[in-house]
Amino acid sequence: MHYRQLGRTPWKVSDISFGAWAIGGAWGQVSDEESLAALNRAVDCGVNFIDTADVYGDGRSERLIARLTKDRREEIVVATKAGRRLPRQTVEGYSRQNLTAWVEDSLRNLATDTLDLLQLHCPPMALYDHAEIFGMLDDLVKAGKLCYYGVSVEKVDEALKAIEYPNVQTVQIIFNCFRQRPADVFFARARQKQVGILARVPLASGLLTGKFRPDSTFAADDHRNFNRQGEAFDVGETFSGVDYQAGLEAVEEIRKLLPQGMTMTQLALRWILMFDAVTCAIPGGKRSAQITENCHASDLPALSPALMEGVRRIYAERIRPQVENRW
Repeated sequence: MHYRQLGRTPWKVSDISFGAWAIGGAWGQVSDEESLAALNRAVDCGVNFIDTADVYGDGRSERLIARLTKDRREEIVVATKAGRRLPRQTVEGYSRQNLTAWVEDSLRNLATDTLDLLQLHCPPMALYDHAEIFGMLDDLVKAGKLCYYGVSVEKVDEALKAIEYPNVQTVQIIFNCFRQRPADVFFARARQKQVGILARVPLASGLLTGKFRPDSTFAADDHRNFNRQGEAFDVGETFSGVDYQAGLEAVEEIRKLLPQGMTMTQLALRWILMFDAVTCAIPGGKRSAQITENCHASDLPALSPALMEGVRRIYAERIRPQVENRW
């Protein structure tokens, strides 16, 4: 496992980390025992950064992570998110009262006195025009409730506005072979500001693993079944907003570029790590075997210029028209 500096924080974190949405909910059934085994396997592989949110299973994900950190001696940085408990996303919902209540809930769930990193969870674009909300986060830091804070965003424009606030330490943004715009528009500015970048949805909800087929099915409680058209939340969260069949066809094109001894999952993750502005990718996983495969991507050799150009070409020809102007 390799490690990268997380923005201006004192932490160096594993470049393949752990996204804990799937162990909370909305990805089909998973047992707590399986989830704890996956979390422990991640730490065994060298993972020292875990990303979660208060709404993942209504606190289930956070509580599982608390069980992990209680039993492990390794230093593990835990990032959580707040804001999606609102019934409707409004700037007014991000009040001091609500922010404080969400933080207190996460502190209880994670069994800690201070959150390592709190991220606003895809708030509305208009929030970035309200400096007082970031002032409230500064107050929570001063009160010892948070060490640092950042944002999770849907759109590149939101990321650019967020990092104009001097104490935003990290931006979590969808970045993968099917969502390449952040590298063109955002990364250079983030590097100038020394902001950490967490690449979320790195496998396009599993599409980039190469394991899906046209007839693949998903459980009723899996967002890949119920959110394909954005019925529950932003459609970009499911398969990165890419039409399923078009995504499958693009994956088969990428498969032709696959180096010997590397899986499609590992190629997708190693591709992300080729961008030095990225601090880490945060793939999820419900089973230990998935975690092992993910983590091995950290130690793979650099991808060739020809392969990188090939992925760029496939994106430009097959995917860009679907996603480029939306996020």
